[in-house]
Amino acid sequence: MKKIIYLFAAGTMALAACSNEPAYKISGTAQGIADGETIYLQEAKGRELIKLDSAVVANGAFTFEGRQDAAVNRYITYIPAEGKRIMTDFFLENGNINVVLGEESTIAGTPNNDIYQAYKTATSALNKEMRALYEKSKEEGLTEEQEAELEKQYDELDAKLNTITFNTIDANITNPVGIHLWPSNQYSMDLAQLQALAAKVPAKYQSNEKIANLLKRIDVLAKTAVGQKFTDFTLPSPEGNPVKLSDIIAKNKYTLVDFWASWCGPCRAEMPNVIAAYNEYNKKGFGIVGVSLDNNADAWKKAIKDMGMTWEHMSDVKGWQCEGAALYGVNSIPATVLIAQDGTIIARNLRGAAIKEKLAELLK
Repeated sequence: MKKIIYLFAAGTMALAACSNEPAYKISGTAQGIADGETIYLQEAKGRELIKLDSAVVANGAFTFEGRQDAAVNRYITYIPAEGKRIMTDFFLENGNINVVLGEESTIAGTPNNDIYQAYKTATSALNKEMRALYEKSKEEGLTEEQEAELEKQYDELDAKLNTITFNTIDANITNPVGIHLWPSNQYSMDLAQLQALAAKVPAKYQSNEKIANLLKRIDVLAKTAVGQKFTDFTLPSPEGNPVKLSDIIAKNKYTLVDFWASWCGPCRAEMPNVIAAYNEYNKKGFGIVGVSLDNNADAWKKAIKDMGMTWEHMSDVKGWQCEGAALYGVNSIPATVLIAQDGTIIARNLRGAAIKEKLAELLK
């Protein structure tokens, strides 16, 4: 009998221990979503959202419960039969999480979600202002002065947005919020900011795939920053002959390495500026080598001919896997690197009038 009582007591204690383990409860309010509709808990994998759990709306509310060993970014989503889906991302972590799912979704209740929501609230307001300015800039009949003023206001808001983003990541680089935000916002930061954040990343996050790739990119950017010596590479010409970057640099006082692609709209829009700079300064010692991120050789060759790009070209026709682009940390195009004849990198990402302005300064 004593043995039975002991086993019963032990079992009761075990159940109590299990019930005291950390868990999460998501208490949701569904705004504008009818009772009986299904809400999903989802995970982003690549460009797809994978369903992990579901809940049915009852009396305008829904609930998810479970355990989560470490905080992870997830989505709460409503997918109607017709119309726009409603969704918001948040941090799934143990604790009581409160969700309002609607046109203006909010998440609160746990440490990471409170930080993340504060960031979303601040940046959402700025994004709305920026969208309004963009739409206004497309109106007909604006004077040059009005367009310039709208552009100035937009740039000021963009700078404010970037400052908020950097400060939020900097303050949270040791927790899941900063680690989540950093990779997707890296392009709004200069090298010094990237390096400052890299120095603060805890060891436990350095094996995170996105963070590991970002740290590698920062190392590449540091090696190819202004003032550093260029990194040499060789790729095929349109005719299939090897073209060595160092050979082109040796022939010119200054060489612009122009990373582009035939399928890139902004690259094609920028090309008249590049051509104008080449035509004006080529006889003074300015050269260009185009490095294409095309993956279609015929399209690459046709674009060179159609746009009148009379300088030297090279490409391994590997698209975003271009070996030359990887050596310079190029993750968006158009991108440029200006290199002096002695191999020193003079400038990066010159565009528009800035190309001519820099050449006017260098080739007096």
